[in-house]
Amino acid sequence: MPAILEFAELVRTFGGLRAVDGATFEVGSGSITGLIGPNGAGKTTLFNCATGALRPDSGRIVFEGGRLDRKPPHRIAREGLVRTFQTARPLTRLSVRENVMLAGRDQPGERLTGWFFHSKAARRREELVRKRADELLALVRLDSHADAYAGTLSGGQRKLLDLARALMVEPKLVLLDEPMAGVSPPLRVELLNHIVALRAGGVTFLIVEHDLDFVMQVADVVVVMNEGRVIARGSPDDVRRDERVVDAYLGKRHEAVAS
Repeated sequence: MPAILEFAELVRTFGGLRAVDGATFEVGSGSITGLIGPNGAGKTTLFNCATGALRPDSGRIVFEGGRLDRKPPHRIAREGLVRTFQTARPLTRLSVRENVMLAGRDQPGERLTGWFFHSKAARRREELVRKRADELLALVRLDSHADAYAGTLSGGQRKLLDLARALMVEPKLVLLDEPMAGVSPPLRVELLNHIVALRAGGVTFLIVEHDLDFVMQVADVVVVMNEGRVIARGSPDDVRRDERVVDAYLGKRHEAVAS
């Protein structure tokens, strides 16, 4: 698969700590790529660099052939790369539907001049945005909660809302940060099925997740980070058997300790 996203010798430091230390790998277009590693491996920092929340100290991030590493978050999202967060961040005093509608693109009503001079066009666009939001809420099975305040949703439902809001941007690539954390078993199955179906529809995913069973089940390719570096990349079966991966999670003397 051709690469849609490339990290090349990416470095991000915090004082004397090299949180990302020369990370290099690619995400294939139309793939589901899992990004795993122990706590502190640099996975979320890498996500923050990719989406413009942090600027890397050096290296390159390339999305569809263009550099991303000096662009602001809103420009990156417009180009089709969006993310969710480990802890979902809904606007709790808005309805579930309104949370999704806010992510809609090209809304003339956001600008006073657009609303005043083109009020009919603005209203038509708002109707289309509302219709698309309702379609996405039905997709993630939150349509029955559309008029409820987002603050009334459970943790797992908030993750589904986060996904619907990301999809509202019509992304080409979605970065999911621990989508299974705090999600009940039934909702985990639904979320997994949504991800697989969306990939079949052309959306690419890069997923940070500590649930290794989920990653090995859903990912085409697994990338493993430890101490800011990429230490392994390959199929789920290859990564399972890689001694460097076992050492990263269990320590280099795991066999001796176990014995």
